[in-house]
Amino acid sequence: MTPDPVAIDEHMIGRLVDHFYARIRLDPDLGPIFEAAVADWDAHRTLLISFWSAVMLKSGGFKGQPVQTHRALPNLTGRHFEIWLRMFADSALAVCPPDAAELFIDRSRRIGSSLSRAVLDRAVP
Repeated sequence: MTPDPVAIDEHMIGRLVDHFYARIRLDPDLGPIFEAAVADWDAHRTLLISFWSAVMLKSGGFKGQPVQTHRALPNLTGRHFEIWLRMFADSALAVCPPDAAELFIDRSRRIGSSLSRAVLDRAVP
């Protein structure tokens, strides 16, 4: 018998995005970067839910340019990506069932590696 697929839906994605960015905004390293870059947190939330829905649910609704957006951030380093990845994994484990959390973590690591390579010309570990 085949196991049931992990039940990821937009509600779960929204809870993860909310939990994660609440933590990001308080982080001494990442908070100032995001506060300077994000003028409208509601619009940013909608964009991120769209992004993660496209990644996890193959919704195809994402209309953003993450590489260009991150390249425009001053003083972004590999350390910032490492903190982001760690905090995202912690948030996924806190909000999602274990199987779903592992899928989110795996995708975030792949995305983080690809994005850091494109933005910094090297991948984060």
